[in-house]
Amino acid sequence: MQTTVDRTGLGRLISAAGGSADGITAVIGDLGADAVAATVVGELLHRADVPAGPDVAVQVGLRHGDATIRYGLQVGSAGIAHLPEPVGTPDASLTQDLTEVVRSLFGPRGAQSSASRVVHWGHLEDPSAFDRPLPAYDVVRRLVDALDRPYDIGLAELCVRYGSDKWGHHTYPRRYEQHFGPLRDQPLTILEIGVGGFGDQHRGGASLEVWRRYFPRALVYGLDIVDKSHLTDQRVTVLQGDQSSPADLARVVEVMGRPDIVIDDGSHVSAHLLASFASLFPVLRHGGLYVMEDLQTSYWPTFGGRAGTYDDPATSLGFLKTLVDGLHHEEIVGRTPAFTDPDIGGVHFYHNLAFVEKERNLDGGAPSWIPRGVRQRAGVPD
Repeated sequence: MQTTVDRTGLGRLISAAGGSADGITAVIGDLGADAVAATVVGELLHRADVPAGPDVAVQVGLRHGDATIRYGLQVGSAGIAHLPEPVGTPDASLTQDLTEVVRSLFGPRGAQSSASRVVHWGHLEDPSAFDRPLPAYDVVRRLVDALDRPYDIGLAELCVRYGSDKWGHHTYPRRYEQHFGPLRDQPLTILEIGVGGFGDQHRGGASLEVWRRYFPRALVYGLDIVDKSHLTDQRVTVLQGDQSSPADLARVVEVMGRPDIVIDDGSHVSAHLLASFASLFPVLRHGGLYVMEDLQTSYWPTFGGRAGTYDDPATSLGFLKTLVDGLHHEEIVGRTPAFTDPDIGGVHFYHNLAFVEKERNLDGGAPSWIPRGVRQRAGVPD
């Protein structure tokens, strides 16, 4: 497979996919049509989910200007793989304009188009092809669905498919879709703390694949204390670091830029959650979301929680409860300001899960002439 575009180039491609066809074509020219085509084919195969099956050869052609860049795809007992050169006599061929494919894969919801697509089938002279579907039909159908319907699949299905415990052990997808659904077709930078697999270097990455697939225009980053950089792939970058270390988190931000979404599924130790929040919430983009998972550990002393004490701000849930007061900071008399006060737009609690919205929270309090003191009237405070 040819060299794909780098992370910066991929970000440019995703951004351009939300604009005009001329803008997309210009970025393809800057990045190199061959590199963009290789990137597109890699993304297409990731989304198509072609299973192992009978031997099928498919040729994909991506037109750019007067040239067509061709790839051979071979399906067999090991699944689907690139061939070193185009297929001589394929079972099927799919040809489409490269600019249109970039927009279909990386553009916003509703931007998908198949106006330039041409599909040819082999073996149609064989009468048996009309008695039963050819194996190539399903392969091409999956490729076409990946281009035309990138937003159809739901989070619970993706969690099961990739083996993420966000569904099954937990029931997080419904809540995630409530908050993530409106952001799904935006070009995003997402960071998940905790890659999974615990201390096993060779396990993990399931949730990163879920986010990569759920957000077709996102660049996804994972952070783990164990080196799992081998899980880095197109649109997914895995970094090593300690979530409780401000220096490590600063290095992560230097690599990825400002995130739009942060998901803390790391150690679940209260002190670590609070350290990560203190470092990352200030650089989270306005309009972004900060998510903390598995908050039941706030009640477990093994994880730095407090059994029987529910409002200690040194625990994860105790701290999150203080953010509720921060929502109303301009109305409270005598409260010591918190660094988060100007940027808390909303706090949403669910079972073992919380979402913090980052928005400007400086609309002003009630008029100064409204009394704020506590006074007694007929023995009842008002």
